[in-house]
Amino acid sequence: MLKGISSLISPDLLEVMARMGHGDELILADAHFPAETLNQRVIRADGLRIADLLEAILPLFELDTYVPHPLVMMAAVEGDTLDAEVEATYMASIRKSNPDVPPIQRLERFEFYDRAKSAFAVVMTGETAKYGNILLKKGVTGT
Repeated sequence: MLKGISSLISPDLLEVMARMGHGDELILADAHFPAETLNQRVIRADGLRIADLLEAILPLFELDTYVPHPLVMMAAVEGDTLDAEVEATYMASIRKSNPDVPPIQRLERFEFYDRAKSAFAVVMTGETAKYGNILLKKGVTGT
């Protein structure tokens, strides 16, 4: 164990976050996401909820301030509706360490999948919320 690092962050996830550079993207995926199909670097976080992981990760992970949307989620497929509570819960966790973060951008399903293909890594969680995936774009840490 390390002091100041949440026990929700596995050694594999900590290593991936440390290896990421400015502009790299990390996907926190719900339990239904086709991570293994889309990306070669998949970290398992089974049983964990994304809101809890966001709260654990973001004190250690600088979001990109050079882009308008360092946070991206999947838009609902035509005929589906989004549960507004999912985004609200995520934003409550995010704002604990990033109070001035811009709003979340929504991408069409296959556009989101394309971003997942080029993401640095995908973290498979136990999140069961529909459209619960979120992309984090890493920024530059201050001095």
